[in-house]
Parts: sequence; structure tokens; C-alpha cells
Amino acid sequence: MEVDDRLASVLDALSDDEQWQAFERELSRHLIRVYDWRPGRVRVDSTTISGYVQPTPDGLFQFGHSKDHRPDLPQVKLKLSALDPLGLPLGLTVVSGERADDGLYVPAIHQVQQTLGQAGLVYVGDGKMAALATRAYVQQSGDFYLCPLSGVQVSEATLRRLVAPVQAGTQPLTTIEQRSEDERAEAIAVGYEYTQQVSLKQQEHSVQWDERVLVIRSLKLAQTHQAALHERLAKAQAELERVNQAAGKRGKKVLRQVQEVREVAEAIVRRYRVEGLLEIQYHERIVSERPVRRSGARAAATRVEREISLRVQINRTAVAQAESCLGWHVYVTNQPAEQLSLEQAVLAYRGEYVIERGFGRLKGRPLSVRPMQLTSDQRVTGLLRLLSLGLRVLCLLEYQVRCQLAEQRQDLAGLYAGNPKRTTRRPTSEALLKAFKGLHVTALTQLAQTVFHVTPLSALQERILALLGFPSDVYAKLALSSDQLAFKMSEP
Repeated sequence: MEVDDRLASVLDALSDDEQWQAFERELSRHLIRVYDWRPGRVRVDSTTISGYVQPTPDGLFQFGHSKDHRPDLPQVKLKLSALDPLGLPLGLTVVSGERADDGLYVPAIHQVQQTLGQAGLVYVGDGKMAALATRAYVQQSGDFYLCPLSGVQVSEATLRRLVAPVQAGTQPLTTIEQRSEDERAEAIAVGYEYTQQVSLKQQEHSVQWDERVLVIRSLKLAQTHQAALHERLAKAQAELERVNQAAGKRGKKVLRQVQEVREVAEAIVRRYRVEGLLEIQYHERIVSERPVRRSGARAAATRVEREISLRVQINRTAVAQAESCLGWHVYVTNQPAEQLSLEQAVLAYRGEYVIERGFGRLKGRPLSVRPMQLTSDQRVTGLLRLLSLGLRVLCLLEYQVRCQLAEQRQDLAGLYAGNPKRTTRRPTSEALLKAFKGLHVTALTQLAQTVFHVTPLSALQERILALLGFPSDVYAKLALSSDQLAFKMSEP
């Protein structure tokens, strides 16, 4: 079909790396200039998109760690840099699905640096961005980073050492609060910080700088982990109790030795990850003693039957200590506290949902790239770049309406089906676009003359157009120009 041919031509054009990078760079600069933004923070993250494609040795689709929870399907990987707090894409990189995230951060950050042409930006990423080489690159570039350290970089022993002064009451904590839409403050975390010196040897020289280490406890995460811990303890206790009950049941192996029972109990404790939190006592009771007569080479003996039972108690002291270590994370940043306080750093990282939301839009509604059906690497790249333009449109639409509502100090009602009086100052692009569902262009032909009619706009639709800054008659003019639109829409 001709429509398919046109789309294929567009995807082929967008797949040209050199032309796309120049276009993307100029587009980002243009938007920043038009909206008079002052970039200060950029988020960098990656995702995977799986597809029903047969992988080839040199193709984009490869098997790797799937963030879609589809390890059975090959995938491509996207690296996205987004301007905070809009989530507006600044750079999109498409690589093969088996690539590790660690090595993609420096090229992505370098791409943003070329686009924005300014130093002093804060790059926010996940634990994979905390690789020492990546942090050193950002430091040398005159920029800042903010990211959590991974479990490999901060072992359980190290975390216990960092939490120990808090448990002892010698380390004061700062409370971090977050304000809701109704301006109510809620405590979300507590923490403290210290400074350490970091160094990395690179070929003939070494890089050395001071780094702030933020030791933060999420209160909600701690509560969630605490509930999970108590659930595991209860399940472990119940299963250990069943070891006693199984002793006399038919079909169950009778454990006659303390060592056998101990091995079963230790396996249960390991499975529920409650090592050191339960005190288990083993009791041995002689059930019967029966003499056995001599028979051939077998000497006479006494056969003793034993019953082994165990008793389980929770080690309250150990549990309390384990609970005090729950919900803690360690973050690092090279930005001075005068520019980014402890509270600001925590709130900045918690905005990571901004870029995750962009991934959700790419994969789900309204952009719906998943599952990928294309087999040509060239057109896969072109399609992802095309949809990144759609993601930019969604971000800008949302930004414009929210800014106008905030400036006017007004709310928008009528977006929620079944609750027309519900209002919001932070409508989503999806809700705004859905409000225009049901509009039609009607063509009436009589005596060789065609008249076009458009569905009248509702008050809500007119207000949305006004918030977007469109002239009030922009929609009505569609009827006057519909003869041209109809010709294009009628093409195959």
C-alpha cells in the first residue's frame, strides 16, 4: 500500500545516524530556546523492547537481561536522556539487546553535553551509572552526578557499619519531607551525609575529587521490608513446626538423628532468608529400647528408637537489629551541599519516575511500540526515533497546559469519566487528548456541491485549546479546509 511505502520511506530517512543526530540536537536546542528553559538536571536511563524476531549474529535484536520480563524473546535496548522535570527527550540511542548498561552512560552524557553546550548540569541515573569510570568522566567534564551505589559497591557489612551510629544514637538524622498537591508536608525519609575522597587511575594520570555520600532511609520502604520480614519469619516458623508434625505421618521420612533434623531446619531458614533471627533448640527423646538377639555374624545389641523434635523462638534482639537496617540506601554526588542539599538530593532522585513514565508511554498507550514486529534493523531504529518525536509532543502538551493552569491558579474539571466535578492542576496528555474523542468531520453532498461540518466543541475542549495557546477559531477553520483534508485522507 502507498501509505506503507510512505511510512517505510520516513523510517529509512530517520535511520540515518548522522542526519538524525544533527536533527535531534537542533530540535532540542530550538525547544529550549523557544520555551526559555534553563536546563539544570538531566535524567539518564535505559529500557528494553522485545519483539517476535529471529535474532541474527550482528543484528539489533539479541537475548539479554529483559526489563519487560520476557527473557524468551530477543530485544533491543534504548538509552534515553531526558530533561528534568518535563521528561522531554534530549537524546535517544538504540543499541543491540545484549549490551550492558554500564558502558552506555558516558556516550549518552556526552551526547547531551554536545547538545546543550553548557557545564554544571546534574546527571541523575540508577546504580549502573555509579560505575567509578562514569563518575570520573562527569567530574572531569565539569558536571555533577547523583546516583545510588549498587549492592556490589555497598556490601551488607558496610551498610551495617554506616547504620551502626544511627542505632547507637550518636548520629543525628535529617528528616526529608515531600509536599503533596494539597501542600501537606509528609516525612518520607531520614538520613545523614559525610564526605569521602575518590580517585581513579587513568593511563598516565589519576583523577581525584571529593564526593558526598548520602546515607538515606526510606520510611515507606522500611515499613514494606519490615512487613515482608515478619511474613518470612511466620512462614519459616510454620514450616519448622511441620517438621515436628511430620514425624509420625505415613509416607514421611522419619528423622532419627539430630543432625538430620538440623540440616532440614537450616535449609528452611536459608530459604526464607531469616538466618540468625530464629533460635532453634533440638530435643532428643528415647521412644523405645528393644533387645536384638544375636544372628550369625551379627552380635546381640539393643535397638534404640529416638524421637527428635525442635523448638523455635524468635530472637527479638536480632530481629530489632535487622529491622533497623531495612530501607537504607547509599547515594553519591559531587555537587556541593550549597547547590544541592541532602533533602533536595533525595527529592531529585525520587523524580526518577519522570523518565520511567516516558518508557511506559513508548511501550504502552499511546505510542505502543511493544511488541515490536519489524525485522529490519534500519526500520526498527527509524521507528523508535519517530516515536521519540511523539513522546516529545506528549511532554510539551502536558507542560504547556500545566504551566497555564499554575499561572492562572486554576483547576481543570471534566477530564474524569463518571466524576465531572473532579478537578486537577496536573492533567496528563493522555487525558487531554481523550477529551477530544468523538469529534467528526461530516461531508454533505447535494447538487454536485459538498459542504463540510465539524462537531461543535464542548466548553472543556475550548478551554484546553485556550490553555494550549491556540486561536479560538483554529478548529472551526477545519470545515473550510476539509476539501483538501478529505482528498488526502481518501488516499490508499
